[in-house]
Amino acid sequence: MAGIMKIDDEVRIKVLEALLQKGAVIPNIRQIKRHTGLHKATIKSSLDFLVKQNILNGFGPKINFREFGYRLEPLELLQIDLSQKTLFEKFLNEAKKDPHIYRISAIIGAGNWNVAIRHFYSDIESFHKHTQKAYYEKIPRIYDLIKDRQIFYGTEPFYKVESRTKSIIEIIKHKKGF
Repeated sequence: MAGIMKIDDEVRIKVLEALLQKGAVIPNIRQIKRHTGLHKATIKSSLDFLVKQNILNGFGPKINFREFGYRLEPLELLQIDLSQKTLFEKFLNEAKKDPHIYRISAIIGAGNWNVAIRHFYSDIESFHKHTQKAYYEKIPRIYDLIKDRQIFYGTEPFYKVESRTKSIIEIIKHKKGF
């Protein structure tokens, strides 16, 4: 008798990991043909061109992390003393290994914030416990690096959730008039 499937059982996680491998998921040419009416050769050559031009840099799943119990998306704004190069590198090395962090970027704007970090966690308590242990207790002199920190917690209800890919396509279509 077969077991009951769960979204987070070993088989489903292995399938999701495989889909994330570059080139592991091939687009369904027949589906694209049905949607566009274009010839299969046109579709294939277009996909090859878009990959070669680095417009398409992979095909993979979009995972709804909230279904796995991760309903909190902290956005952390940091004021980093960039003159502390060695300390900043140490911090970045730890952050790059942290699976809770999915984006670290420089930011420019009003105020003194110069780094934005996006995470996901199940709740505020797990976020604070993890960041305290992984960074503030682990990296000596981290307070010499991080001069100020502001945290925003994105959580339900989400008023708009769209794919970045869909958004850029809509912008381009509008700009080009088609």
